[in-house]
Amino acid sequence: MAEIARAAAIGCGVIGAGWVARLRLAGVDVATYDPANDADEVLVEVFDNARRAWRQLELEPPIGLIGSMTRCDSIEAACDGAGVVIESVPERLELKHATLAGVDAAADPEAIIASSTSGFRPSVLAEPLAHAERLIVGHPFNPVYLLPLVEVVGGESTSPEVIDRAMRLYRSIGMHPLHVRTEIDAHVADRLLEAVWREALWLVHDGVATTAEIDDAIRFGFGLRWAQMGLFDTYRIAGGLGGMRHFIAQFGEALSWPWTKLMDVPELTDELIDTIASQSDEQSGHIGIRELERIRDRNLAAILRALESTNWGAGRTVASMRSELP
Repeated sequence: MAEIARAAAIGCGVIGAGWVARLRLAGVDVATYDPANDADEVLVEVFDNARRAWRQLELEPPIGLIGSMTRCDSIEAACDGAGVVIESVPERLELKHATLAGVDAAADPEAIIASSTSGFRPSVLAEPLAHAERLIVGHPFNPVYLLPLVEVVGGESTSPEVIDRAMRLYRSIGMHPLHVRTEIDAHVADRLLEAVWREALWLVHDGVATTAEIDDAIRFGFGLRWAQMGLFDTYRIAGGLGGMRHFIAQFGEALSWPWTKLMDVPELTDELIDTIASQSDEQSGHIGIRELERIRDRNLAAILRALESTNWGAGRTVASMRSELP
């Protein structure tokens, strides 16, 4: 049972629409606002994908238990009566400031304001707010309706009680909230992703590997390990009976070797962008985006079901959701 009955989603692109889908499938009524011309189409298509994925997980609720969706023509209308307002507008600080200030003025006094930002610190986002104590970052991962992780970050003025309420709320809709206790640009997960992305750009730039080859290195290898165990436990196992201490003793010296250009980013010249884009087109351009999403969702649903069957990692969130089914 979700902690709230009604939510608002301000900004309904891929991330915002994903939030709407997860909330509705968890039984929450959602009011949405996005002036973009294609917002209705995105909301419908993403929700259709979400229902299909939840059906694969055998979690799809009966029609009568799915939350409603109301399209609103203003921030004020969308925020009316919402227990949480989720902002997912593009990553431009001036736009986020204007949007969050509007939400702060319109939302109910007890409502949590949660930004989906992948990079900005909450204290920076809170600068124009009169009630900064209720602002958090709630950074999810695409597809929001399937991936359980949401990074919860409070700012200098954020109330600890608001953090606690947000953590309960996210758990109640089947997510795994990770409390990032220290404000830092890009939080935790995106900083890790950025490191891999930088190295991948260099590998393409230097002609070492194509986009397809890099993706294969991840999806056929360490990506599967990361999906169920993460980084440190994987390396602990690599250390054998000696565990992490033995692993570091054996491989720690490699950190000083010139294996990575981690802090040295290639210039994104037109030539490099063209190379990456053309290789990516060759890799999967023959498959439409929605079909790629469906392929992704089928794979993730299968992985999650498999992890549920072993009561491991992200599979535990599915097991918890299943236990709440009527």
